[in-house]
Amino acid sequence: MIDTTLERFKADVIDASMQTPVVLDFWAPWCGPCKTLGPMLEKLEQQYGGRFRLVKVDTDAQPELAQHFRIRSIPTVFGIVNGQPVDQFQGAVPESQLREFIDRLLPNPGDVELEQAMQAAERGDTAAAVGHLQKALASDPANDGARLMYAQLLLQDNDAGAAQAQLAHLSAQSLQDPEVQALVERVRRQVAEGAEPPPVELLNAVAGKPDDLQARLDLARHYIGQKTWAPALEQLLEIVRRDRAFGDDVGRKTMIEVFGLASAQPELVSEWRRRLSSVLF
Repeated sequence: MIDTTLERFKADVIDASMQTPVVLDFWAPWCGPCKTLGPMLEKLEQQYGGRFRLVKVDTDAQPELAQHFRIRSIPTVFGIVNGQPVDQFQGAVPESQLREFIDRLLPNPGDVELEQAMQAAERGDTAAAVGHLQKALASDPANDGARLMYAQLLLQDNDAGAAQAQLAHLSAQSLQDPEVQALVERVRRQVAEGAEPPPVELLNAVAGKPDDLQARLDLARHYIGQKTWAPALEQLLEIVRRDRAFGDDVGRKTMIEVFGLASAQPELVSEWRRRLSSVLF
């Protein structure tokens, strides 16, 4: 928390807000509601761990600043982002409303991770970029920008199947973009061209003898080699369901391996983890 003055205002508020949102609190020592609001703001500044900066203006000591902001009653609180007031309220408000006000000022965590992913990609650090994109999507699954960039990196890594899975979760609005449509079609072609159909004898063996668990395992391993995770997991789960002890629990163990291999498709992994748990427990 900082008590600013007219002389320090530019550095304390304008310049600082270019890096971190600033909550600017106009108050006075004689103001009753200020004595309620001020401590709440100070507590939240600590709880938010530096995600915003609290700056206070004593209107009695700094009348020029109060006049510049046309303060008519106190407390009056402004949200300052990138040097500009973007939100404000007057009077003491409940803590829940105060949190909502602060949260509106803060950048979307997914957008922050996306920006860091872009910077990592520019440095040539693809692994770091992927890590940031996974965090972005974990915090904001609707972040189409992060999903598109992730799909493009997966495509560069020759994992067209995982790229296709990411593109399948784009919003309808993004899918109207001609460039996105071209990417979706490009990925579809690569998946189709790279897919090797499973051996007919394995398909026939599984269809004719559902309890032939070795055939199911061989079929699953074929799908794993093609990075087509869902069909592989389907066969492996059926092995677990029919005989947990088969091959020293190979069905469950191989599923766990596939979860790691398919980490680029967290929605798929989550779904199949749930199915495995329902069979096991």
